[in-house]
Amino acid sequence: MTEITGAASIGNVWLWSGFFAIVVVMLAIDLFVLKGGKSHKVSLKEAAAWSCVWIAIALAFNAALWWHLQGEYGRAIADERALEFLTGYLIEKSLAVDNVFVWLMIFSFFAVPPELQRRVLIYGVIGAIVMRAGMVFLGSWLISEFHWILYLFGVFLLITGIKMLWMAEHKPNLAANPVVRWIRGHYPVTEQLEGERFFVVRNGVRYATPLFLVLVLVEITDLIFAVDSIPAIFAVTTDPFIVLTSNVFAILGLRAMYFLLADFADRFPLLKYGLAVILIFIGIKMLLIDVYKIPVLLSLGVVACILAVSIGASIAMTRHRGLRSDVRS
Repeated sequence: MTEITGAASIGNVWLWSGFFAIVVVMLAIDLFVLKGGKSHKVSLKEAAAWSCVWIAIALAFNAALWWHLQGEYGRAIADERALEFLTGYLIEKSLAVDNVFVWLMIFSFFAVPPELQRRVLIYGVIGAIVMRAGMVFLGSWLISEFHWILYLFGVFLLITGIKMLWMAEHKPNLAANPVVRWIRGHYPVTEQLEGERFFVVRNGVRYATPLFLVLVLVEITDLIFAVDSIPAIFAVTTDPFIVLTSNVFAILGLRAMYFLLADFADRFPLLKYGLAVILIFIGIKMLLIDVYKIPVLLSLGVVACILAVSIGASIAMTRHRGLRSDVRS
């Protein structure tokens, strides 16, 4: 049985290769078998089914990882890493909900029909995976070289959570977005959507379409949310293999989650407040890392409780509003 310390990474060439192979296969199935890159309106039933599939795959990967680690390093390390994966997965999954709300706002602003959204999101997911991989390896190196950077991450998450609480009801003006304004100022953009195309040629001039602007904004929001979620998972574990795998498995199910929540976003008005509290809790956890290390199981329980309370309170609030509306009518 191989010895490993709690702070060491479990990642080896075989584990990394197996993980990346799974990601490539799943993306290929989505693109070529399920026509993820083609015009297609995703039904609620399809989105729910695929959400279950993605969650099942993530849990199966975690179970297989636990089985491997149990034989390689022993039960203690296997339990620890599997719990870290599950906690990181839940954190990323919960923070991704806010990402979904922003995507809904972007698609609504540019009046993109549902059948054209799927292709944009598959590119968004691929971009998010690439960006997160780079950020995870950079973050792991920084933490290994400069332990004090964990405190910077903690302060950043704490400030981000407080800002999210303060700005929960604020809706950004996409028309005034500096990136959109720069593209419109330096590149001709068509007035209307041109099907699934990001660019069209008219009279020898190459035009960008509004769908390209949507893609750019989706990628930017992916980057912004990655800056939040990556430090949050580093508060749970500094093992780059656990950080990246839990993050990527949550991202792989992000498009299905989007189409699943698209018709129900208004039913969870308090969820953003719950997500803000999660960031504040994780920020405090990271700031206390050298004083008191909050157990991973406790962190998992706190995050799950915050999500459950915010979702339950949201459902109760919207139901109460509905009852009041029925009474008035």
